[in-house]
Amino acid sequence: MSILNLKSIAINKGIKFINERRGWTTDRKIIVIESDDWGSIRMPNRYTYENLLRKGIHVDKSVYNKYDTLASVDDLGHLFEVLSQFKDKNNNSPVITANTIVANPDFKEIRKSNFQEYHYEFFTETLKRYPHCSFKMWEEGINNKLFYPQFHGREHLNVNRWMYFLQCNEEVRSLFDMEVFGINGNRIGNKTYPSFVPALEVDAHTTIEDTNSVLKEGLSIFKNIFKYSSYSFIAPNYIWAKENEDLLNNEGVKIIQGVFHQKCPIRGKKFHYLGEKNEYNQIYTIRNIIFEPSDFIKKDWVSSCLKEIDRSFRLKKPAVICSHRVNFIGGIFEENRTKNLELFKSLLFSILKKWPDVEFMTTEQLGKLINSSIKNTIVK
Repeated sequence: MSILNLKSIAINKGIKFINERRGWTTDRKIIVIESDDWGSIRMPNRYTYENLLRKGIHVDKSVYNKYDTLASVDDLGHLFEVLSQFKDKNNNSPVITANTIVANPDFKEIRKSNFQEYHYEFFTETLKRYPHCSFKMWEEGINNKLFYPQFHGREHLNVNRWMYFLQCNEEVRSLFDMEVFGINGNRIGNKTYPSFVPALEVDAHTTIEDTNSVLKEGLSIFKNIFKYSSYSFIAPNYIWAKENEDLLNNEGVKIIQGVFHQKCPIRGKKFHYLGEKNEYNQIYTIRNIIFEPSDFIKKDWVSSCLKEIDRSFRLKKPAVICSHRVNFIGGIFEENRTKNLELFKSLLFSILKKWPDVEFMTTEQLGKLINSSIKNTIVK
């Protein structure tokens, strides 16, 4: 590793060390569970996964290609069963802030246009095409206060970039034929392609204006589906621009979820801290706990998370747990869901045992609590 890279890592760690001590504090022991990618397609099924392997495309190297797909009735049922077993001091169960992608490519209509026009369908329509999926299970989770959708994007896809390569590249189109667009390492055959999943990344094909248009339309779809506006937003791959924040604010988004650093198109990296306000008076919340057992199966995730939670409480910060949808999915490999839910259950049990006064909240509830308790000042 070069001296320049080592210096960059040291600077990033230093800024994170400072920022995790800045901003909003509380004596309350608050747990928020943020989970991304709900509603978005990834690997359609086991057959497609094995077919891609036979073609020499190493989808087994990425947990999102190997395990992730739309949540089935069984996936949601098992998740809700675990959540409902636990209660905090206010008699509330843990609740998943389910950051949701509201639309997916309409492969049939795109093909009909000879790849000249992009078309999408609401994710609720996609669910109808996938076996064993049902939006009724989403509604059940919402009604039982176990599952609370927030906005993650229209698609988890850089539409213009993808359409450009579909029009001129047979290898990318071969994935299209299997209704796949996200591949680990972006390597297909002997070629490497730019990633198609960072929806708000700007390049020669996608402008800031394009990303704002997608966000505005996505937020409208979100309200159409769920009958309420999203109070918060998390950008796919943590990539978004300052101009996106302006649009989001105008559309009613008051909380921006994220980690300590933001990947800004054009401008580069920007760091944030909990309770920081931008010029639009929006508040940043920060994920400070990682629970991603699908990623590293040999790691002791329960012990690791408990240490991170203990650290956050000692710093008088809420514990905001990041755990992507992939950790709860068993449609391609059932054992992925089974083992991870056991770990998740153990984590929740250990949390309540160690901190019986813990409070489970959604991102929206945390954001409103922060908003009500800090001065109405703007931090630029």
